[in-house]
Amino acid sequence: MSYQPKDPYYRRAKTEGYRSRAAYKLLELNQRFHLIKSGDRVVDLGAAPGGWLQVAARLAGEKGKVLGVDIQPIEPLKGENVGILQGDVTAEECQKKIVELLGALADCVLSDLSPRLSGIRDADVSRSAELVRSALEIACRLLRPGGNFLVKTFVGGELNSLCAELKRRFRALQRARPESTRKGSSEIYLCARGFQKADFHSALAKVRQATS
Repeated sequence: MSYQPKDPYYRRAKTEGYRSRAAYKLLELNQRFHLIKSGDRVVDLGAAPGGWLQVAARLAGEKGKVLGVDIQPIEPLKGENVGILQGDVTAEECQKKIVELLGALADCVLSDLSPRLSGIRDADVSRSAELVRSALEIACRLLRPGGNFLVKTFVGGELNSLCAELKRRFRALQRARPESTRKGSSEIYLCARGFQKADFHSALAKVRQATS
């Protein structure tokens, strides 16, 4: 697939002050599925360079709290409702710090993470699925009951199994491909709403009991 970095969405992002063209994906998805509302606490996993943080901070408003987490540094954003944490989100210590900074469990967890693409489709799809599962496990530790989760993946052989995993932990799941997605890209977003925290921990306990 040929990559045109200065496509219309790229130019629009520059004009409107967004750090990445991905901002328009979150704007569209939130308009369709109402994942973030005013006053929400939001965590953005792998937030660099901060395009989704900008949108999430706008959607959550002054009464909300948005935290971007990435192992890479992120240039600070203006606004008292948005913060940045540099660290490895898979580490338990980092997850505890996230909840501490938010002041409570999150209403919404976002993940626009993508693997370093190799150009080998099956390998890239497999790596993406691993990231989705990792992000899901993290979201299950950070979300309040009834919270929402938005994650990117790629169309491929593991998509149905990923959807099945999400359906076991959330009341509703939709697949979506935003209009701003680049032509030729196989990326797709999974929008999961209504986290069933009690059901998740009960299922996890049964699995541990069965394997002990």
